[in-house]
Amino acid sequence: MIIKVCGMREPENLLALSELPVDWIGFIFYTKSPRAVDESLAGWLEEHAEELERQKRVGVFVNAEVDEVLNAVHDYALDYVQLHGEESPEYCQLLRTLMESTSMRKAKLIKVFRVGEGFDFKRVHRYSAYCTYFLFDTLGKNYGGTGQQFNWPLLQQYDGVTPFFLSGGIGPEDVQAVRNFQHPQLYGIDLNSKFEVQPGEKDIATLQAFVNALVK
Repeated sequence: MIIKVCGMREPENLLALSELPVDWIGFIFYTKSPRAVDESLAGWLEEHAEELERQKRVGVFVNAEVDEVLNAVHDYALDYVQLHGEESPEYCQLLRTLMESTSMRKAKLIKVFRVGEGFDFKRVHRYSAYCTYFLFDTLGKNYGGTGQQFNWPLLQQYDGVTPFFLSGGIGPEDVQAVRNFQHPQLYGIDLNSKFEVQPGEKDIATLQAFVNALVK
């Protein structure tokens, strides 16, 4: 199972996280988020590429202009682009085509769907041709994390072939719940606010205890 920690931005916190058995690190490029990255982070990441080489990098965007996404993929050496807004299948197709048909850095796409009661899982199938992974998060009033879990059994309605990440309010006390959750397309989990000291800064000791318990 892939473990992704999202909402990272503090240099020392990033270095500490890089020592844990975490697979992917998420950076938020949505300016309204309290966890949005600073432009200066791009240079720092380049300088410390060797220390962070083990983890894949994910950029999180919300209804962003295509050029903004492509520039961030290049500047921050992103491996994945996570689309957290109302991006259409056509938008995903355009992004993928531009990255695959040019010499620019290539990043795979992750489409986020915010799940609540009555969510129509059939709508996700239109994205399968362009997105490598899906991420299912909790439905909220605003974009971004709510810190709350949705009803995970709803995911049994998902019968697609695209692997997905489970997100939304997963906390230190949820090791057994994650272990118990079964779905043939579950690929990983996404951790964020429940492991924070403050927005953008993670409690490394708590993360380490959770990850160690999950993977043992």
